[in-house]
Amino acid sequence: MRNIIVDAGPLVATFSPHDAYRAKVEGKLAALMEDGFRLITTWPCIVEASHLLAAPRRFELLQWVELGGLVVYPFDTGHLGEMLVWMRRYTEDGKREMDLADASLYWLAADTGVTDIMTTDYADFERYRLPDGRRFEIV
Repeated sequence: MRNIIVDAGPLVATFSPHDAYRAKVEGKLAALMEDGFRLITTWPCIVEASHLLAAPRRFELLQWVELGGLVVYPFDTGHLGEMLVWMRRYTEDGKREMDLADASLYWLAADTGVTDIMTTDYADFERYRLPDGRRFEIV
């Protein structure tokens, strides 16, 4: 089964009826699921999406996660050192920052080799380069 990394933006769009990306994300998710893809993410992305959604939408997101809507990859505190290096590298004078959610997805890609990502944050994920030089493939 092929994996697709999912950022917080598409999760918000999926559960927020008035999100500008909702129709686009729903169409992509339906196609990916039909093709047998598995969605993967990290806890910082779930937390970010949950924070951005109001109740009851946040509860729907969390229940969907509980029911296996996607696989959440955990990391331990030992990985934070690497993430901090990447966050510092991709923080440009306060204009653009790599936040913890993005750093956790960068870690997930580096750890698993999965570079396909569903995101609404095109500008950042287009500029990130993994330690081996590969780029994210935005789906």
